[in-house]
Amino acid sequence: MPGMLIYSGNLAYYLFFLQNWCHQFFFVGQFLKYLCRTTIHVAIVCAGYNASRDVVTLVKSVLFHRRNPLHFHLIADAIAKQILATLFQTWMVPAVRINFYDADELKSEVSWIPNKHYSGIYGLMKLVLTKTLPANLERVIVLDTDITFATDIAELWAVFHKFRGQQVLGLVENQSDWYLGNLWKNHRPWPALGRGYNTGVILLLLDKLRKMKWEQMWRLTAERELMSMLSTSLADQDIFNAVIKQNPFLVYQLPCFWNVQLSDHTRSEQCYRDVSDLKVIHWNSPKKLRVKNKHVEFFRNLYLTFLEYDGNLLRRELFGCPSELQKQLSELDEDDLCYEFRRERFTVHRTHLYFLHYEYEFATDNTDVTLVAQLSMDRLQMLEAICKHWEGPISLALYLSDAEAQQFLRYAQGSEVLMSRHNVGYHIVYKEGQFYPVNLLRNVAMKHISTPYMFLSDIDFLPMYGLYEYLRKSVGQLDLANTRKALIVPAFETLRYRLSFPKSKAELLSMLDMGTLFTFRYHVWTKGHAPTNFAKWRTATTPYRVEWEADFEPYVVVRQDCPEYDRRFVGFGWNKVAHIMELDAQEYEFTVLPNAYMIHMPHAPSFDITKFRSNKQYRICLKTLKEEFQQDMSRRYGFAALKYLTAENNS
Repeated sequence: MPGMLIYSGNLAYYLFFLQNWCHQFFFVGQFLKYLCRTTIHVAIVCAGYNASRDVVTLVKSVLFHRRNPLHFHLIADAIAKQILATLFQTWMVPAVRINFYDADELKSEVSWIPNKHYSGIYGLMKLVLTKTLPANLERVIVLDTDITFATDIAELWAVFHKFRGQQVLGLVENQSDWYLGNLWKNHRPWPALGRGYNTGVILLLLDKLRKMKWEQMWRLTAERELMSMLSTSLADQDIFNAVIKQNPFLVYQLPCFWNVQLSDHTRSEQCYRDVSDLKVIHWNSPKKLRVKNKHVEFFRNLYLTFLEYDGNLLRRELFGCPSELQKQLSELDEDDLCYEFRRERFTVHRTHLYFLHYEYEFATDNTDVTLVAQLSMDRLQMLEAICKHWEGPISLALYLSDAEAQQFLRYAQGSEVLMSRHNVGYHIVYKEGQFYPVNLLRNVAMKHISTPYMFLSDIDFLPMYGLYEYLRKSVGQLDLANTRKALIVPAFETLRYRLSFPKSKAELLSMLDMGTLFTFRYHVWTKGHAPTNFAKWRTATTPYRVEWEADFEPYVVVRQDCPEYDRRFVGFGWNKVAHIMELDAQEYEFTVLPNAYMIHMPHAPSFDITKFRSNKQYRICLKTLKEEFQQDMSRRYGFAALKYLTAENNS
């Protein structure tokens, strides 16, 4: 065999070959190392709430396989920018950069093109990327939001090296018969070369496109074709194809596995032999996962894998550079028995704001109030009841895993009550660590309200019918805009899972007398609500002021600019008490509303209260954190904060 000649020659020849091979291997290794350091640039157009969810799944599939630094260029509207900026900031994925470009500013560039595609005006924005993206950016991979990667995106980036001559666009042939014009009688598509090309995945050589005056090229083509076609049916894809029809030399045709299109009337099954050949899957049918294909189960399972994949696992370091979080954690004493509690303060929880569509109409009288609460998966059943009791805006932080977030999505989309309400903001805070970060969740829900006032509640309470309008009136009457007041909504509880909810204060008092209702936690934690003075409330007809006392934790209505909850308190214990103490330190006046009430509904004890009751170390750490909080209060508020230490010692 020829290969054996290496071993049959003299030693000098063998050593020469080995040395030469080692040099080649070294340079190959250096080249691979260079490739792994190369930043890959990806552009995505994203608008609205639903598209933001799709982007997350796409990005997960890219991050799962990648070994290179990534730079995402997101052309986003205001909604998508707010959501994705927060998501990436809290995701903290190493070696990933994000830039945003205002899609609303680009509308004028393409709004003159009539478009029938479901993507609307945003489906045309890939045409203006040469103008939108930085002038020094030479090349970029452009992706639709309904893409799933099954391989390392670096393989696709490497295809740029295969472009020759005037090739500036890398595209996969269209796998449907759309551009052949034979799908139905009188079907008249835009002009295309053969089957045309699909623009769900595009390689763009931006520098060469700019030199070719791409902007002028596509505009002239679009103007000419619109004279007879009147509008686009497939958005940017129609215009790309019309340009290519006139200039075939622009295209480098990518192998079909870089964009396997699961659309209607597709022939994608003919473009690959086995599903293991696939590299990119494109759900480009309005039906999405319900599309027909003989391998659709495989495709769906791959998609669902990334949909429910724990995004925290994608925070792995690429090149061993310590993150800022790791540096902060290294400063903590791991031998401290309360280390896990202290660690929680530095944990950055990945956060997806407005997981579902959200709409809010601003009230002209400036008295609007948002109900604020937080929950985990085991409290989902409360959502419909709360929506029936409270017609105003709601801001909820949900502590869920990626898989649970998808369960929640299915639950919400299957509920007529929840889907009929667009003024509920659902903010997903993804699970990480050992503790339920209750105060972080409250802060997330508080931070993302659209109203000047908020009602700080808990998910296991039902507000009285009409409380929303009553609170709005009280806000105006008690001049919350110009005073520091915290309006207290008295809290009651029932031990019955089925309750005929009282429709008036008189009915509630009757139920109290009969033992159907009780003042909240009267039998286990009287101090928490005793200062509300329920005896006075029974006969009160006007708001009355009460003073702060140790361990007071009422549910209050406050202005949007009130202090945040202290993040050191996680799980069970002192999380609301500390917040009310800070309100008092800032000289908030506590005012009890005479005709307001809320009722706690029974449920199984949470995991955290079980830990508090059974774990002595948990209780010791909570006491330590409480003392540290009080010391911080003394430093911040000086002499005025001494009363908290005195009250604590006397309680």
